[in-house]
Amino acid sequence: MPRKIAVLAVTDGHLLDISGPFQCFASANELQGAKGAPPYEPLVVSRDGGALRTSGGLVVLTQALADLDGVELDTLIVAGGIGTRRAMHDDTLVQAIRDLAPKVRRLASVCTGAYLLAKAGLLDGRRVATHWWAADDLQRRFPKIEVVPEPIFIRDGGIWTSAGVTAGIDLSLALIQDDLGHDKAMLIARHLVVFLKRPGGQAQFSAALEAQIAADQDFAGLHAWVREHLAEEIKVERLAEQAGMSARTFARAYAAKAGRTPARMVEALRLEAARRALEATDRPLKRIALDFGFGDEERMRRTFQRRLGVCPLDYRARFAAE
Repeated sequence: MPRKIAVLAVTDGHLLDISGPFQCFASANELQGAKGAPPYEPLVVSRDGGALRTSGGLVVLTQALADLDGVELDTLIVAGGIGTRRAMHDDTLVQAIRDLAPKVRRLASVCTGAYLLAKAGLLDGRRVATHWWAADDLQRRFPKIEVVPEPIFIRDGGIWTSAGVTAGIDLSLALIQDDLGHDKAMLIARHLVVFLKRPGGQAQFSAALEAQIAADQDFAGLHAWVREHLAEEIKVERLAEQAGMSARTFARAYAAKAGRTPARMVEALRLEAARRALEATDRPLKRIALDFGFGDEERMRRTFQRRLGVCPLDYRARFAAE
């Protein structure tokens, strides 16, 4: 029997958060052709069903959650978008998600769909991914979860969460690979003409970094200075001098405005520079570690493992330009 995959949408949800996963499972069916029964039965659902307006203005037709009563649902994917913050105050919707959770094999969210899973209490004690823009807010609202801002998607047991927009496609391809194997997932990726399935541990790239470390324009000049001096030892006292503050005042002001410590900012910029070097050059790892202030390969390796879940050599193998 085809696995029923429900994508839950809310008013003012992001169209691609809804259509991206849906199309992945639909493409799996299209590629199956006449070779046998389709592996999936994808559907889009909402609280009440009917026409639902997305944040871009396009309307999608949905089935009501009540229509799923008695249906053996395999996977529930909660789509994100600007409407999720309003939807998490919809007690009826949240309770419906809570009631469905124990009846499905897998739960997933795309982007800010994680707000609804968190509101239902389904993410407590779990590692969670979401769009980089929402990571700090999600963590603040739901302190019982561990928001990890860098990865494209995370699997924690039977719950999968992803970053924003196109990351929903990566998540869906990973779900399909879990069901049908690597070769089928790769075939679908090629059919959709997307990057050959990015692994969940890949970071959300420089957009996340820029948004997080340049949260306040007061420090834009400081960030530019750090980028030019990554090979050097950079302590908080030196950063404070560049910012024209005492070390104590600077550390407090930076953390308050940027949402991270100065040390974390420096580490993030070093990691960003090292990633770009691994992607675009064939410089030896030892040289990259020295050029960007890690000191040695082992320290750089530990940073990559802790922040990205992958070692530098594997990162280069996956993402280096051909």
